[in-house]
Amino acid sequence: AMNRISFVLLLAASLPAFSAALDLSRAGIVIPAGFTGPERKAVTMLVEEVEKRSNVRWPVRESRAQAGTPCVEVNVSKDKGRAPEGYRIETAAGTSGCAVTITGNDSRGVLFGAGRLLRALRMSRERVLLPEPLHVTSAPKFPIRGHQLGYRSGNNTYDAWTVAMYEQYIRDLVAFGSNAIEMTAPGSSIDASPHFRMPPVRMVEEVSRLCLEYGLDLSIWYPADEKDYSDPATVERAVQSWEHLFARLPKLDAVFVPGGDPGHTRPKLLMPFLEKAAAALRRQHPKAQMWVSPQGLDDEWLEELYGILRTKPAWLTGIVHGPWVRVTTEQLRAAVPAQYPIRLYPDISHTMRCQYPMRDWDRAYALTYVREPIAPRPRAETGIFHAHEQSSVGFVTYSDGCNDDVNKIIWTALGWDPNANVADVLREYGRYLVGVETFGDGLLSLERNWEGPLAANAGVETTLLQFQSMERTAAPAMLLNWRFQQGLYRAYYDAYTRSRLLYESALEERAMEQLRNAPQVGSSAALSSAEDILMQAVTTRVAQDRRVRVRELAEALFQSIGMQLSVEKYKGSGWERGVTLDTLDEPLNDRRWLVEQFTEIRKLADEQDRLTRIVSLLDRTNPGPGGFYDDVGNPNQEPHVLKYDDISLQGFAIAKDGPLAWFDHATSWRDRPVRMRYTGLDPAAAYKVRVVYAGEAVNQEQGIRLLANDEIVVHPYVKKPLPVRPVEFDIPAEATRSGTLTLSWDREAPPSGRIRGAQVSEVWLIRK
Repeated sequence: AMNRISFVLLLAASLPAFSAALDLSRAGIVIPAGFTGPERKAVTMLVEEVEKRSNVRWPVRESRAQAGTPCVEVNVSKDKGRAPEGYRIETAAGTSGCAVTITGNDSRGVLFGAGRLLRALRMSRERVLLPEPLHVTSAPKFPIRGHQLGYRSGNNTYDAWTVAMYEQYIRDLVAFGSNAIEMTAPGSSIDASPHFRMPPVRMVEEVSRLCLEYGLDLSIWYPADEKDYSDPATVERAVQSWEHLFARLPKLDAVFVPGGDPGHTRPKLLMPFLEKAAAALRRQHPKAQMWVSPQGLDDEWLEELYGILRTKPAWLTGIVHGPWVRVTTEQLRAAVPAQYPIRLYPDISHTMRCQYPMRDWDRAYALTYVREPIAPRPRAETGIFHAHEQSSVGFVTYSDGCNDDVNKIIWTALGWDPNANVADVLREYGRYLVGVETFGDGLLSLERNWEGPLAANAGVETTLLQFQSMERTAAPAMLLNWRFQQGLYRAYYDAYTRSRLLYESALEERAMEQLRNAPQVGSSAALSSAEDILMQAVTTRVAQDRRVRVRELAEALFQSIGMQLSVEKYKGSGWERGVTLDTLDEPLNDRRWLVEQFTEIRKLADEQDRLTRIVSLLDRTNPGPGGFYDDVGNPNQEPHVLKYDDISLQGFAIAKDGPLAWFDHATSWRDRPVRMRYTGLDPAAAYKVRVVYAGEAVNQEQGIRLLANDEIVVHPYVKKPLPVRPVEFDIPAEATRSGTLTLSWDREAPPSGRIRGAQVSEVWLIRK
C-alpha cells in the first residue's frame, strides 16, 4: 500500500507558469550502452518515481531520442579525478534534444543526480515540468550518510514492512543523499514481533540485496551481548554464529558493535573477541569494516579502551560516538589515535531519557507523548549536527521507526551540504514526498508547538488551522500519504492536548475552591463536590472532535505504513515505543492523585482530622513565610535551578504514585550536579530543606548526596526512599550566614558508564 498508493502523489491540477520551464511530459531517457547494475537501478528509480507522481512513464533508450522529443541524458563521467558520489546537472536552452543532462562522477553520483532531479521536478497528472534551469555541480561533504532501519520488535514501524516498503523508503532517503543503510542483527531483539512479514534474517538478506542493486553500503548493528567473553567456548560459538550471518548476505560493508546498550563487556575481553569476529567478517566480505563504540563504558573501562587503541590494532576500522558515551565527540577525537575515524550514531528518534532530550518540554507533552512520538525537530537536529560535525566522518543515525522521518532527511541533507538551508530542505521534502511544498512550513510550525509553556502557546491553534487547510484541499492520494497523515496526527494531537490542559487546569482550580469551603460545608460535601468537578475531565470531555480525528489518523497510519500507536489495538512493542494513542487521555492535572487522597481522607473517623488533611492538601507546596518552593522538573516553575547551556536539566519518569510534580525532575549529565541558588536569605535565621527524590527506577540503586555551598554535607549518599515521599534535612547555620545558599546534588558512580546523574523533583527551602 505504501508503494502503490501513498506515493502516487497528485498535485494541484494547475501549476504556476515559469518563463524558463522545461516541459518533460513527453521526454525519454538516454543512457550509454554498458551501464552497470547500480547505474541502471538509478535510472529505474528515476523512471518509476516520475511515473508514480505523474502517470508519465519515460522510455529508456541507449541512443539519442528523435528530433523534437526532449530527453534526459544520464551518463558517468570519464574523469576519474572527480569527487566521489558527486554529479553535474545541466539543462539546455530549448525543449528539443537532450533538455537535461545528468553526469555522475561515479555510479553513486548517477543515483544522487537522479535524486536531485526528482526533487526539482514539478509533477502532476500527465505533466512533468522542470520550473527553472538547473546548472548544478555537487558532491557530498561527509562520506558516511546513513540510517539504521532495524527489522526488529523494539520499534514503532519497521517490523510491519514488506521488502517493497523497505525499497521505497531507501529510495526516499537516497533522493536526499543517503548512501548507507544499517540493519540490526537478527536475534539481537528480545521478542518476535507479531507484525513480521518474514523471519528477520530473511529481511536482512533482502535489504542486503537491495543495497547491492543500488550500490549502497550495508552496515549491521551487532551487539556483543554474551555473558562471558573470557570463556573460549563462548567466543568460538559467537564467532561461528556471526560468520554464519555474514556468509548469508550478498553485500556487507560494515559491522558496528556497541560497547553497551546492549552488551556490557570490559574492553580487554571485548576487543580480542572483535578481532576474531573481524577475521570472520573478512573471510566472507574482504573489504568490510569493523567499528566499535564506547557506549556505556565507565571511566576505568574507557581508559582501558584507549590503552588498547594506542596499540593500533589493524583489524579495527574506526570508533563510533553514540548514546551513553561519557565523553564528547571532541574529547573522544582527542583521545583516539588519528588513524581511526569517528562516526556518529546520533539518536534522532527520542524525546526523553535519551542522548538529546527535549529542552524545557512542557509536562503535558511529556505525559502524553512520552519517549518516542512523531517528532519532526528540524531546527534542533540542525543544531545537534553542527555541534558534532567537526570531529566525525559522517553518521548512521539511530532510529526506532518513522516517527523521526523528517529528522533523517535533515541529517541526510546536512551530511551532503552542511550549509544547506533547512527551510529549503523542508519545502523539497513537502513537494517531493508529500505533494505540497507548504507541508515543509507546517513541519516548522509543529516544532514550534513544543517550545515554551503549552498553555501560553496559542501558535498550536494556528498550526492546526494550517494543517486543516491542507487537509481540506488535499487530493485523495495525498490523504493516503503516510507523511501527511503523520503531520495531521501531530497537529490534531497537539491542539487536543492544549485544549485538555486548559480545561483540566481550570477544573483543578475549581475543585480546590470546593476544598477551601470544607470548614463551612463539611468535609464530606467538599470532597464530593471537588471529586465531581475533577471527574468532568472524563464525563464531559473537551474537544471531542479533535480526539476523534486523532484516533482516525492512528488507524490510517497503521494501514498505510504499519505504524503502531497503541499496544492493545496495534500491538505496539511497549509504552516507550511511540504508542501515543494509549496516552492520549493521560490526566494533565493531579486528578488521579487527588482522588486517591480523597479516598484516604474519607476513611478517617474524626471530622477534625479530615479537615486537617484537607488543609494539608491545599498547603502541600506552601514553604511558609520566608521560604521558597520549586517544582524543579517543571521548566515553568523552577526559578532557583542553575542550568547548563550544553545539557538538559529536565527528565521524566512515569510516577506510579504522587502528584504530577513527581513525574518530572531536574537531572544532570556527565557527573555534573543538580544545583540551586538562593539569595536574600536572613543570615540570622535557621533553615531546613524538604526534598522529593523521584526519578527513574534505574537511579534507585546509587545513592544521592546533598551539599551546601559545594562543601558542607547536608546529608551523605543515601538511597532514595521507596515509596517516594518528601524527606527533610536541616541546613547548617554557616551555610546561610552570608545570605546566599547554593544546594547541589550529586550521585554515586553507577556500575556502568551511563551518564544520567542526580534526579530531584521538588524542593522546599523552609525558614524554621
